[in-house]
Order: sequence, then C-alpha cells, then structure tokens
Amino acid sequence: MEGPSNGGMLYHESQESKLCAVHCVNAVLQGPFFSEFDLAALAADLDRRERMVMPDDGSAGADVSHNVSLGGDFSIQVLEKALEVWDLQVIPLGSPNADSAKIDPELENAFICHLEDHWFCIRKVGGEWYNFDSLYAAPEHLSKFYLSAYLDTLKGYGWSIFLVRGNFPHECPLSASESSNKYGLWISPEDAQRITKSCNERNNAPQRVTSSVPPSPAQFMSEADQIAMIAFQEEEDLNAAIAASLMDCAAPGAVSDNRVVDPVVVGVPVEAPKDEQNLIEPVVVSAEPQSPQEDAGLNDSASPPKEENPADSAAHH
Repeated sequence: MEGPSNGGMLYHESQESKLCAVHCVNAVLQGPFFSEFDLAALAADLDRRERMVMPDDGSAGADVSHNVSLGGDFSIQVLEKALEVWDLQVIPLGSPNADSAKIDPELENAFICHLEDHWFCIRKVGGEWYNFDSLYAAPEHLSKFYLSAYLDTLKGYGWSIFLVRGNFPHECPLSASESSNKYGLWISPEDAQRITKSCNERNNAPQRVTSSVPPSPAQFMSEADQIAMIAFQEEEDLNAAIAASLMDCAAPGAVSDNRVVDPVVVGVPVEAPKDEQNLIEPVVVSAEPQSPQEDAGLNDSASPPKEENPADSAAHH
C-alpha cells in the first residue's frame, strides 16, 4: 500500500478553461508538475512526429493538430507522454495487462477517465481513494466499494478508463513558490471532506460546479447500486445506532413509578396486527404516574356510555 505523501496533504486543481487534461495529469502526480505550455509542447512534438511518418497529400487539414484543440483539450497520447517523463505507464482498462485492476481496482494507485472533452483522475493518496475531478470544489473521498461501483458505472456510460502504473512521485520536488499556480491548492483530507459536505448541503446536489458533463458518481448509479453503496458506507454508524437502541431497551417494562407496563410500547399507540386492526382499538399506555382522580377519570371513560332518556333529549331541544 502506498504510504502518505506530501505530508498527508492532497493536491487539487480547479477547472480552468478546457485545461482538464493538465489538471488530470497533475492530480495523478499530486503536484503542479505540468502547465498547459508543457503539454502544448508535447502535443507539437507528437504532431511533428506524426507528419514525418504520414504522407503529405497537400490537403488543407494537413497542418491541423490531432493532439491539442484550439480550446486546449489534449489527446490521450499527450497525457501518456507527460506521465512517461515520470516513468508512469498508461494502460487502457480493457487491455489484458489490466485484468487484475478490473477484479481488484482498490489494489491500484490511479485511474484516468475520459469522455468527449473532459478528463479527470481517480487517485489513491495515503491509502485512501479520491475523485480529483477538476469540476469539483475539492477532492471527493471514495470508499473501496464506491470505487468499484463508480468505475463500472462510468464504463456503462461510455467513459474511457485508463490505468496508471509505475513509480509515483512520493513528494512534490518543487519549492513552495514553484509548487502553486492560479488553479491548484494543497488541502487536508479533513478540509476536503468539509468542503464536499458544505457544497452538497448548499446545492442539495453533488459539488460539481457545471453540468456540462455527467455529474457525481452517485447520480450515475442505479437505485440498487446507490442503496448498496449507502448501506456499505454507513454500516458502522448503523451498527452503533443499533447497539445504542439495544442498550435503551436493556430493561424492558421498567418505568419511573416502578409499575410494569407493556415493554413494547410506552406512551405511543399500540398497533394491532393487520388481521385484527378492524376488531380492536389502538391502546395508549402512558409511562407517567396517574393520580387517583385521573385513574377515576380513566375508569369512567372506560365504562359504557349511559343511555340518554328520550324525555331529557326532548328537553334539550
């Protein structure tokens, strides 16, 4: 398992123009290792190499780059070249070399995801998985179960997924002045969690700041997958709640005035079985002690109503 890096801090870049490929590469490396100019230089070099091996047919589109768009979107070949600088290999998840990652993705260290013109990285840092999508305000923590379900759902929605393997940088080698840019920040896991929670509560939706691409993992997932994911993630909280409930019920039937009442219901209506609901009335058992007068009132209310004299009724009218 990968140990803590960069003092346990997370490096996250927010979306700038169409530079999601830059943000994705830096998220994989966990530091501001590349700028858009660095990737543009790699794209130009790839274009030059491609033109050397391709015949020049004199067409108008011969000089158009296939590795970078005018808006700043880069090809997977550019991302591969950038990561090769750090001795990292990019492998399509459909490749036989990635079979083990499809079975146990949590044993890997990073995935790159791409659909249309958007790139983002899912990365393990300090043994925990995070979604470093640049359209998020902060990295979003993913459990191991969530990771597997999320990758499966992305594939189902047509996303291309690439596995990244190799010797990841353990520390950002840049100085403090060099290790920051206008869209990158260092953030602790605790602060990332607080930001994510705050964004979700404020928007009543995942923290993605634009809807130009499919939003949050949970919104991809089927209802059954979401239920299973929530049950898995909240299992410990649920067990704790059950344990507390059992402790509260440890002495059934005991109330403050030492009287014994039905241990099932205290102070709330007793619901009859379905086949008897039409036969008996709900009963309310109060845990509060009753005074003799109140007891007498209860006994009076429980007695059959007196039959009204017809003469009395006429007098009333």
